[in-house]
Amino acid sequence: MPAASPALPTRKLGGTDIAVSTLGFGGAPLGDLYARLDEAQAVATVEAAITGGITLLDTSPLYGHGLSEHRIGAALRRARGDVMLSTKVGRVAEPFGPRGEGSGYLGGLPHALRFDYSYDGAMRSLEQSALRLGVDHFDIVLIHDVDVWTHGADAIEDRFSQAMNGAYRALESLRASGAVKAIGVGVNEAQMCERFARAGDFDTMLLAGRYSLLEQPALASFMPLALEKRIGLMLGGVFNSGILATGPVAGAKYNYKPAPPEILARVAAIEAVCIRHGVPLRRAALHFPLGHPAVASLVMGAVSPAEVADQIAELSAPVPAALWGELKAQSLLGADVPVPTEGQ
Repeated sequence: MPAASPALPTRKLGGTDIAVSTLGFGGAPLGDLYARLDEAQAVATVEAAITGGITLLDTSPLYGHGLSEHRIGAALRRARGDVMLSTKVGRVAEPFGPRGEGSGYLGGLPHALRFDYSYDGAMRSLEQSALRLGVDHFDIVLIHDVDVWTHGADAIEDRFSQAMNGAYRALESLRASGAVKAIGVGVNEAQMCERFARAGDFDTMLLAGRYSLLEQPALASFMPLALEKRIGLMLGGVFNSGILATGPVAGAKYNYKPAPPEILARVAAIEAVCIRHGVPLRRAALHFPLGHPAVASLVMGAVSPAEVADQIAELSAPVPAALWGELKAQSLLGADVPVPTEGQ
């Protein structure tokens, strides 16, 4: 196994004592999300993240119905560094039930999953995760997918109530006992992040797709609240499902669907500014969210060591301040949107 690379920059996760690398590793693709991965390659990808200086690994029972956790566990047994391990509760595995096709994962384990945001359900979920990963503790635990995207408008009130009266109380007790260092939620909607932030005492939140170089709907209300409450943010989906990585090419994906013409046009305008400053669009998209002081880490998926190396290289390369200035001058970023400073 190669020697560890120099450490990536770290930030404190909100008001906790946890320091996480500004680039985190997201385990969703390791669950055979879009393709069935070779087992050795999947484990090598996690090892590459650890040896590359990434200290935050995030996974979930959802990802491949537990396969992501198994693969990350295998890597940790080979390359256990000073890693902050994050997983999620809200789904419980039923190993003898029919798996079904509702999760969207192409491959993964044959086990069924059911939603369970109760106190006992959260405890059972976490126990199952510990067994898959082969660990005896977690640094960060998130309540997963309590949002309209997942459950629909008719069911969200019941799900939110279940989560706050059940899973939240379970995680509170684990944090109080020292078994877990930080608790939070992982969702796709800034409005739900804000609702949880006002309802409980959370350390961190993982928000996907709602704060990126393309759009910042979380900026107006939720992110100031996160700063006020010292909630450290982990951001997923900073490429908005792909278009900020690929550019406005034919078939580019935005929010998991083909990008509409107005999104293609906006990304083309952003990319033109990046080209004038000699910066790849994907590099600017990686650097931009870290300009906000509430953001601790970007949680990025990868399916090969080369992808991990590319992400580290892009985040380590410079972006001139003039690029952000031109984006604001062209109204492609709002005048009050925070941007990275030199060296950030």
